[in-house]
Amino acid sequence: MPALATDMFTLILFALGGYLVGSIPFGVLLARVMGLGDLRKIGSGNIGATNVLRTGNKKAAALTLLLDGGKGAAAVYIAGLLCENRDAVQVAALFAFLGHCFPVWLGFRGGKGVATFLGIVLAIAWPVGLAACATWLVVAALMRYSSLAALMAAGLSPVWALLLGRGEILLLCVALAVLIYVRHAANIGRLRAGTESRIGQKK
Repeated sequence: MPALATDMFTLILFALGGYLVGSIPFGVLLARVMGLGDLRKIGSGNIGATNVLRTGNKKAAALTLLLDGGKGAAAVYIAGLLCENRDAVQVAALFAFLGHCFPVWLGFRGGKGVATFLGIVLAIAWPVGLAACATWLVVAALMRYSSLAALMAAGLSPVWALLLGRGEILLLCVALAVLIYVRHAANIGRLRAGTESRIGQKK
């Protein structure tokens, strides 16, 4: 964890700024602009790229994935430009993730945070981010479960942080991983029951 070098008032401002950036519901906005309907009434009701894909529009899903990841990275980069203290950057990153998962504009019912998590980790420590992305891809290719790939990518991110010499983001990775596991509670239940949908499987 980085040294606490920033005063509390400034940290609160960075937390608020990160939350506002993260709370932009790109999936909902794209679905509306592209005439796909209310995303919250489609499929799982989730606002992330996986549920956008259930509309059948791959372009909208890809854009949602990129923008949800991009807002996590943007929170990190903007905070880094405004403040050289790494504690402020990590606070902005954490609250950007919380903004995605619990956006005030949608009654605090947001996404599961996987794309935003990857964007954050790529921006704050790109070797760890690449390792997390590689973990997702390998698990997804072998097991064909998007949720399991996300859980493994998040769960192993603290390990990658230690192995790659980026211990200063260890606690951030742990916090994000815990939140992702909480957001995937229903998926974990279906994985254990053997009823989780595989990638490419038609419902």
